[in-house]
Amino acid sequence: MSKKFELGLIPKIIVGIALGVILGKFFPEAIIRIFVTFSSIFGNFLGFIIPLLILGFVTAGIADLGTDAGKLLGITVGISYVFTLISGVFAYLLGKTLLPKIITADTAAAIAEAGESLSPFFTVEMPPLMSVNTSLVLAFLLGLGISAVKSEILKKVAFDFQAIITKVIENIIIPLLPVHIVGIFANMTKTGQVASVFSVFGKVFIIVICAHIAIIVFQFAIGTTISKKNLFTCLKLQLPGYLTALGTQSSAATIPVNVECSEKMGISKGIRDFAIPLCATTHMSGSTITLSICAMSVMMLNNMPVQFSSFFYFVAMLGISIVAAPGVPGGAVMASLGVLQSILGFNEAMLGLMIALYIAQDSFGTACNVTGDQAVAMIVDTIDGGASTKQAASI
Repeated sequence: MSKKFELGLIPKIIVGIALGVILGKFFPEAIIRIFVTFSSIFGNFLGFIIPLLILGFVTAGIADLGTDAGKLLGITVGISYVFTLISGVFAYLLGKTLLPKIITADTAAAIAEAGESLSPFFTVEMPPLMSVNTSLVLAFLLGLGISAVKSEILKKVAFDFQAIITKVIENIIIPLLPVHIVGIFANMTKTGQVASVFSVFGKVFIIVICAHIAIIVFQFAIGTTISKKNLFTCLKLQLPGYLTALGTQSSAATIPVNVECSEKMGISKGIRDFAIPLCATTHMSGSTITLSICAMSVMMLNNMPVQFSSFFYFVAMLGISIVAAPGVPGGAVMASLGVLQSILGFNEAMLGLMIALYIAQDSFGTACNVTGDQAVAMIVDTIDGGASTKQAASI
């Protein structure tokens, strides 16, 4: 029996963008407003689910981390978080340098002077049960508390709740995202904003991918210097892991290949078996770069100020929010919607644009994440004293 063909999420998003542009350009206003109404309802549902998503994943992630390998756990998570912060600051500096050359005052003015957005036929209010900050604080308290009291029952409840949220993402949000994108781009086309957005998209992607490559080389340079390995040999040995992540768009699915790459680099068995799966959910340099540069692009397009103080706060909270993000394509951007909304002040349309921007190159961000995991593993292995083996000496 032949396997049923299924279109991937990225092609669906691209088709959604194309259909949105066609609808906005050639179809009557009444038809466009049907999709705008759907996008409004879907956007309100996203707003409702965001605090629950943070509560579900951050609680389970912290509860799970707190029961593992003590000192090495703290070191691994700490290095991962520092790498994530460095990546966010690097993305900010790169964005401030290059994006103003792409997103000029004329481009931002074209967005501001566009026609008024179409309104939905009706709205369905879905106020969230709590604010994003409240959900983050509660998630930390619950995660640390479950870890401290070592309650298997509470831990199971946390993971069951995480599983429910994952099902919502996989069975509701991800399948309906392309329709949401249709509504957003149909509205943008109707108002005349879409040409300005498209003029920026391709150039932003090039900046993002170049930033990924630069941070990979930077992280490997640190990792190989500390562990006394050869930089170029290790980068070459990591290629299978990078390409697997590029194809699967999943850090979790790349773990087996990434562990094999670690072995070839001479990272000790105990460390590679511990650090690589852990970093798959805690090290998010690639996702942080993508989200940061895309967020700056959207803000500049909407003539919003991009200040280092607020942006660093955003990056710091982002590094926490996307820990243990669901292992589905686009999971990191879903987990980041709360901080985009609460810290950077994104509205529904801006969040929708962020989703489209992020998912269109999600595979590159994932590949950057998993590649950087090796640099973390090298450093942890050296700290643990397991890197000085004959195998490592030959690398």
